[in-house]
Amino acid sequence: MGSFVIQCPNCGKYHMTQKKLFFFTKRTIDCDCGYTIHVKTDKVATKVCPHCGNTVVYDQSKADKAVCPVCKEKLNAGDGKTVASFTCPTCACTLSADRNAATYTCPLCETVIDVQQQLGKGAVSRAGVASLIKYEGDNSVFVWKHPIEDFNLGSQLIVHESQEALLFRNGRALDLFPAGRYTLETESLPILNNFYKLPAGTEGSFHSEVYFINMAVQMGLRWGTDSKIRLFDPATGMHIELGASGQFNVHVIDPRKLIVKMVGTSIGLKQEDDGSSNVVSFQTSFKPMILTQVKSRLPQIIKQNQINILEIDEQLPLLSEGLRVSINEYLAEYGLEMPEFFVTTVVLPDDDNFKRLRQQYADRYLNVKEEEIKKVTSAAALERERVDMERQVLRAETEARMKMAAARGEAESYKMQAEAEAQEMRMKGYTYQQETARQVGVGAVSNPGAANVGGLGDIANLGVSLGMMGGVMNLTKEALDPVLNTSQNLQQSASTQLGGWDCPCGQKGNTGKFCQNCGQPQPVPQSDSWDCPCGQTGNTGKFCQNCGKPRPSQPESWDCPCGQTGNTGKFCQNCGNPRPAPQPEGWDCSCGKTGNTGKFCNECGKPRPEGPAAT
Repeated sequence: MGSFVIQCPNCGKYHMTQKKLFFFTKRTIDCDCGYTIHVKTDKVATKVCPHCGNTVVYDQSKADKAVCPVCKEKLNAGDGKTVASFTCPTCACTLSADRNAATYTCPLCETVIDVQQQLGKGAVSRAGVASLIKYEGDNSVFVWKHPIEDFNLGSQLIVHESQEALLFRNGRALDLFPAGRYTLETESLPILNNFYKLPAGTEGSFHSEVYFINMAVQMGLRWGTDSKIRLFDPATGMHIELGASGQFNVHVIDPRKLIVKMVGTSIGLKQEDDGSSNVVSFQTSFKPMILTQVKSRLPQIIKQNQINILEIDEQLPLLSEGLRVSINEYLAEYGLEMPEFFVTTVVLPDDDNFKRLRQQYADRYLNVKEEEIKKVTSAAALERERVDMERQVLRAETEARMKMAAARGEAESYKMQAEAEAQEMRMKGYTYQQETARQVGVGAVSNPGAANVGGLGDIANLGVSLGMMGGVMNLTKEALDPVLNTSQNLQQSASTQLGGWDCPCGQKGNTGKFCQNCGQPQPVPQSDSWDCPCGQTGNTGKFCQNCGKPRPSQPESWDCPCGQTGNTGKFCQNCGNPRPAPQPEGWDCSCGKTGNTGKFCNECGKPRPEGPAAT
């Protein structure tokens, strides 16, 4: 069973009693002052609300749970000494609230009132002037108006770093003060001195409005498009819709222009709307302009720079800078600037057309990679072929050097053998001419019935061999002249009998492929002559020398795998095999594949080009 304290309506003394009345519970309490308290009726009492000052009827049994129906504050949370009165700045009604409260909502116009600011105005109104002027706002405020407008000449103005203060008189901007501490005197305020004509040697007060401008950079303000941005993608030729969002930083660059053009008679400028009726919100004021610039400039930047939508994330700095420049052109009119503007997110469409577009780009990328791999593989194959060719050339050069070394060795060996034989003949007492004559005689005697042509040929060959041997053995000209002269005469006779050929230089009877005198090759006989039906024979050109008829075409001959050559018909003369069909002309592809014969490349599948490119 709960209890509560009830106050005597006569003397104010408190007594303890029960909340619920039963048959054994005391329904009345006799107070020391002689007043009889009826619990059921006297528990309902009146009290002045310590917050708003209104007289409220409440139930004492609720104790600390009793709430004022006007300000919704607890009635027993304080006493009447903490209540303060002030005027609503909107409807001008007189209100009361706890002097320690931060805000109070007017019950008539529902204006949220800064209690401390209104109490400060009241104190200044009672005192008449203020002696210290300083900024009392937070960092989210661009412009803050000092609530006091009456100051003494000689008052102290304190302007913090990254701030400036601007004084107004009768709606006109006066002096602008940077960071520092200033004493408001007419000597230090030349503009102010023109408006305040004070008698010499006297002190007085003046009425002025003081605005503090926060020059610091306001960071982290958010923006985002409220609807999709429609644009034409220059890379794909598609009409798509995008969304964008991000953040920006802003600061004041011209305080006088900002207050004159935007703040006006308001009490300040903040980042966002906080519900105050007389405070301008930056987001509310400039949001339409920012969104308009983003929606109009973003498609232009994408089109001008040919930005691929699928690669738009790597172009975010370019988009951000373009939008920042465009937006600052409008903010400059109000004394503001965005030093940084960031596009952090671009929302791409998610429909079927865009999905197919992304798949096409993926397939194209894979094809390009495959082509690059094929080119690398082809280049590697060509490099291997080049290395193999170099090895073959090196191997051939090595074999040639080995053969040359072997030939030089054989020549040295033959020379040594010939020198040994010559030394042997000198030791035996006969000469090389005598030995040669002896060998010729022996050969003639051993073949008395041989043909003259053959004998003469052997003698001629012997003379040539002797000539070569003379060069190898380095014998003297006097020892070899008789033998050489004899062999040359025999060779000329043999060539005459064998039907040799005459050289244009005058050498006659040449039997080899080259002239013995000048070394010119033997002329090729002109055997490709033809006879014309008109009777002209021995024609060698394409037309007849007599009548001018063209030379009859000769059937193209072909060779059979069986070995028969010179066939001109459709079947082989030896085995009867049919003539092979002509092979189609090969062509080279741009991918590097050579020798293609079909309509498509064997390597990459590209069609055969038409015209000269096919070869």
